[in-house]
Amino acid sequence: MTAKFPGTPIGPRSLASSFGARLHMASSMGRPMTGAVQDGSARPMTAVKAAGYTSSLSRGSAFDPLGQSRGPAPALEAKNEDTPEEKIKILEKKVNDLIEESCMAQSMGALQVALEKAKEAGRKERALVRQREQSGSADHINLDLTYSVLLNLANQYTNNEMYPEALNSYQIIVKNKMFSNAGRLKVNMANIYFKQKNYPKAIKFYRMALDQITNAHKEMRIKIMQNIGVVFICMGQYTDAITSFEHIMSESPNIKTGFNLILCYYAIGDRERMKKAFQKLISVPLGIDDEDKYIPSNEDTSSNMVIEAIKNDKLHQMERDLKTLAEKYIMTAAKLIAPAIETLFATGFDWCVDMVKSSQYVELANDLEINKAITYLRQKDFNQVEAVETLKAFEKKDSRVKSAAATNLSFLYFLEKDYDQADRYADLAMNADRYNPAALINKGNTVFVKQDYEKAAEFYKEALRNDSSCTEGLYNLGLTYQRLNRLEEALDCFLKLHAILRNSSQVMYQLASLYELLENPEQAIEWLMQVISVTPTDAQALAKLGELHDSEGDKSQAFQYYYESFRYFPSNIHVIEWLGAYYIETQFCEKAIQYFERATLIQPTQVKWQLMVASCYRRSGNSQKALETYKEIHRKFPENVECLRFLVRLCTDMQLKEVQDYATKLKKVEKMKEIREQRIKSGREGSARSRREGRESSAGSADSGRSSSSTKGERLSAKMRSLPGSNEPYEASSPKELDASYVDPLGPQMDRPKTGVKKRVEDDDFADEELGDDLLPE
Repeated sequence: MTAKFPGTPIGPRSLASSFGARLHMASSMGRPMTGAVQDGSARPMTAVKAAGYTSSLSRGSAFDPLGQSRGPAPALEAKNEDTPEEKIKILEKKVNDLIEESCMAQSMGALQVALEKAKEAGRKERALVRQREQSGSADHINLDLTYSVLLNLANQYTNNEMYPEALNSYQIIVKNKMFSNAGRLKVNMANIYFKQKNYPKAIKFYRMALDQITNAHKEMRIKIMQNIGVVFICMGQYTDAITSFEHIMSESPNIKTGFNLILCYYAIGDRERMKKAFQKLISVPLGIDDEDKYIPSNEDTSSNMVIEAIKNDKLHQMERDLKTLAEKYIMTAAKLIAPAIETLFATGFDWCVDMVKSSQYVELANDLEINKAITYLRQKDFNQVEAVETLKAFEKKDSRVKSAAATNLSFLYFLEKDYDQADRYADLAMNADRYNPAALINKGNTVFVKQDYEKAAEFYKEALRNDSSCTEGLYNLGLTYQRLNRLEEALDCFLKLHAILRNSSQVMYQLASLYELLENPEQAIEWLMQVISVTPTDAQALAKLGELHDSEGDKSQAFQYYYESFRYFPSNIHVIEWLGAYYIETQFCEKAIQYFERATLIQPTQVKWQLMVASCYRRSGNSQKALETYKEIHRKFPENVECLRFLVRLCTDMQLKEVQDYATKLKKVEKMKEIREQRIKSGREGSARSRREGRESSAGSADSGRSSSSTKGERLSAKMRSLPGSNEPYEASSPKELDASYVDPLGPQMDRPKTGVKKRVEDDDFADEELGDDLLPE
């Protein structure tokens, strides 16, 4: 049966065959229908039809390829979140989000927040497990999620140094047999025991972890064995550590293990094995590309672009860091074993240099030779010809090495106060490498000692432009501004330096000094308090605090700081003097005696301290002891008028027979003193008369001489009248006079203009103490 297109009068056509029979063949409009008829149109002949075209267009259908005439799509069926499955999925997502937030907080340094998120994730995960059990799907518990929650919680406990809680969390994971490969977490537990310095237990857990890790994970086994060796070093068991490190160096050698092996051999004093270990260390392959790979060629533009792109990428930076670390270990190892492998450290250095020259670290040989010379300097062996000759040998080498050697030579001559040679080598270092900040600082130092402060400041500024982290340059620039009396600029330099070196007592002391010069004692006291918080035993800072409080009128605080300073450094004469005067002022003369006796020991040729001791005995009423002290002073200083005068008064009060002898001696000494003063006076007047070139007559000169003599006599009489009477105890001078007359040889680095006491750091000392501290490059 064939179908006929409706409404078509034409029937099927016949086709003659070769056999003469006629076959009926339906036309394209009369093909047998195999599908449903829609809108009166038959299914097309082919399976492919043009987009949007149908034959029904001729019958009034609109062109609608997107089917917009059918209207909007029906709304999606809303999810039912009340079902147990949906609740479980939502809860799982919350747990995963909390773990991720915890890790992110840890990466940003918010350790407490990370711990709170980890705890919350743990609570949510336990609620999830209970919900699965209630819904009857306990068999489908997500073990990976439970493992992640527990591991993250243990890590956050460790980061917050809550070690017992971290160990408990790790134990839960390790003891659960359902977690595969959980045994390797015993490494983390061993690390915690190591931080707690429980070394035997750390060894135990490292070995347990090692037993549970197969040989397929070779790198991890090597790292665990390296940890075991480090723990043995901390325990002092160097032989066991050597066993671990030797195994690593035979299986998978690396720089860090080679260095630790050298340390162990050094600890047990095995010279030969130290040499062998050093040879192994310098032969460890780093597995990095040669630097020549990153040099662009002039021919291939595309390859040059690639090289430019990878020159400073993270991989190349990692390679540079690895090479720098290897060089650091090799240099440190060479400096460590050089004095130990041979009788003379110079011979040991030479052996290390020869070994390095034959290795892949040829460029380190020059640095080792410079370190050899620096070792001489650190031994304060400045006159060694080898040190100077070693450094001078680099004058013809490449610019980097030449600059380093010349910098050290300049520093060496600077310490010897040979400023011309120091200046010459500083120039040589600058010419070899103008961007060497140490060379510029040395040049500035040589200019500074010549008091050309403006030029010195320029060199320090240039050093800072080349290396903004050059703390020596910033420190010296501040001192230079202080010498130029540009105190605000000096203050700015030291405040910047304090931001870099937060705990530097020298910087804080300089800030206190500047605030004192700027007449801001409150700020000066505040900075000195910070100095004391960093170095509580700094006697000089304590004395300065006492001085500032004394100038502010706070005697009790001043006494506290002066007394603390005396406890830490009982030889500061300025502190001793102030304490003795304080006790006299407060009527505790017996306590003042011990301080003046100590001053007598420090300055035995100064009679005033012994007179003060005798005066204290008199004030306290111990006349016999005072008399003995005065007699001892008279024996040492027989021409001291004050001592004889008080001997006469004491003997008179005590009705002793020696009074006449002392009175006679006093008259003779006074007469000799008066004659001496008259001779000095007349000699000065004679010089003055010769300078006046005879403008005055001889009679006038005689009158002048008589007038001068009478004036001197009147001055002496006034001095006699000013001395205390027989009923008053003798006092050498008031505390103010004592303070103003003494020059402190051990004073701090600050000026003390109020008391007239010199500062400790003079122009020549400044170069040694403050400019040259950190010019030796490591």
